[in-house]
Amino acid sequence: MNSADSVPQLPARLAGLVSRLPQWPPSAVLCAGLNLLFLPTLDPDTKQRLLGRIVSIQVSDAGLDGRIRLTSFGFLPATQRAPEVTIRACAWDYYRLARRIEDPDTLFFSRRLSIDGDTELGLLVKNALDAIDWSHLGGRLGPVIERLRRLAETRGASNKPHF
Repeated sequence: MNSADSVPQLPARLAGLVSRLPQWPPSAVLCAGLNLLFLPTLDPDTKQRLLGRIVSIQVSDAGLDGRIRLTSFGFLPATQRAPEVTIRACAWDYYRLARRIEDPDTLFFSRRLSIDGDTELGLLVKNALDAIDWSHLGGRLGPVIERLRRLAETRGASNKPHF
């Protein structure tokens, strides 16, 4: 069994429903989250280097492809152009990255996180995301994420490959 087999996956019914969404809604949600949590943490040099670049964040087990670009107004959906870099992982691994339970390099070398396309841009995004202190995440989203974490760990402990 490889490491991906033991990673909790989204339930098939939920993944099937979510994967049918047009690209714009998940991209818009991703942009809203990035504008709220990520944009204020970016230094001016990183903002300048990201300006106008198209990044695809794919959630492999949900079939989601959120395409974004940084503009002078903040992050906006970029659904009409091909991405310059694609970052791909399952929802569980993105959660573990955000909560700093897992290191991006570990996921990359275990083939659970992939970066395709412009390597320099991918490393810029990875390093910028890695610099965020996600521990302050709270409010209404905090309890939801904690519930998902407990559910996933319970399912993972019983060797069921679903969230």
